[in-house]
Amino acid sequence: MSLIIEIKVMPSSGRLSWVLDKTGRLKCFLKSPAEQGKANKELVKFTAKTLGIAQDRVTIMSGEISRNKRLKIDLDVTLDQLIGLLGIERQKSMFDE
Repeated sequence: MSLIIEIKVMPSSGRLSWVLDKTGRLKCFLKSPAEQGKANKELVKFTAKTLGIAQDRVTIMSGEISRNKRLKIDLDVTLDQLIGLLGIERQKSMFDE
């Protein structure tokens, strides 16, 4: 089973990390610049390494030349499980009890 996620990529950020922004959208910070496909290659490699899967199981479905991308990840997990695997903790709303 595969999971398709929408993310925003921040190339040339000087760090490698995954975060959830305040709207709940996944963001990936990359060290590589957005030129000649360097950031896309780093995105696939970083995602695969973080999840402990082969790089050929991570595919950029759309957004090759955009910061907004759709990734297909061949892994049998839910979005919440994926967020945990990426090392992201969901912040609890101050209204949750």
